[in-house]
Amino acid sequence: MAGPPAKDIPSDIREFIRSALAEDIGHGDLTTNLLIPREQKCSAHIITREAITLAGLPFAFEAFRLQEADIQFEALASEGERVRKDTVIASIKGHTRQVLSAERTALNILQRLSGIATLTRRFVSEVGELPTKVLDTRKTTPMMRSMEKYAVRKGGGQNHRFGLYDGILIKDNHILAVGGISNAVKRARGAHPFMKIEVEAENLEEVMEAVEAGASIVMLDNMSLEEMREAVKEVAGRVELEASGGVTLENVRAIAECGVNYISVGALTHSAAAADLSLEIVETV
Repeated sequence: MAGPPAKDIPSDIREFIRSALAEDIGHGDLTTNLLIPREQKCSAHIITREAITLAGLPFAFEAFRLQEADIQFEALASEGERVRKDTVIASIKGHTRQVLSAERTALNILQRLSGIATLTRRFVSEVGELPTKVLDTRKTTPMMRSMEKYAVRKGGGQNHRFGLYDGILIKDNHILAVGGISNAVKRARGAHPFMKIEVEAENLEEVMEAVEAGASIVMLDNMSLEEMREAVKEVAGRVELEASGGVTLENVRAIAECGVNYISVGALTHSAAAADLSLEIVETV
């Protein structure tokens, strides 16, 4: 098994990985090229050093493939799988120079995405059987958004809008700039009558104004549990409600129990710790 075919990697992600390799390798891997014979080949394993939810193997493979087109890469665990500590999740066979030169870039991506998937899984597990969905946000690493949102999905979460271009979310500064929630919703609805329109609200009065103005979703921004419960009661299912701001593993269950439809968590992508992974050569020839 050589790993996922190259055509399955979107072109923008491939170019990102190519640029990441160039950033690290520059005009050449001095240490590896000095010490390792050009013809030497090796077998290597990627190993977990902690329990994780796995995400990113296709992108790690692409980093190695860009260094050596016919490198062998076998995934030994599935994307989204919960993997125990000290598990071999992939094996690699190729020229030692190319394996070592791509190692850091491949691991950086794999550790970052697995960290996001692992944290997302923890949030989703806290919500448990409740119908509330855990969403990500746009608080992502520049140029890594598509990969990071992929990792959220592998951790059991769902994606919010991808960027500014694929969803209408009227926030506090928009409201201030146009003179109020009702006016903002009216303008947005006039331009896009069939799109969902989400409005950020900071109190119950703003929630009800957004509902009456015709919002599709209302974001409850940094509200207390009591305020969220009251909003759920007053809205009574007329629109969907999303809780946002100050969400942690300690309070996400209580927020879900308020009855909101969604909880958006910026921490999934901006605060996830990198998973502890390593690459080890097991044989050279």
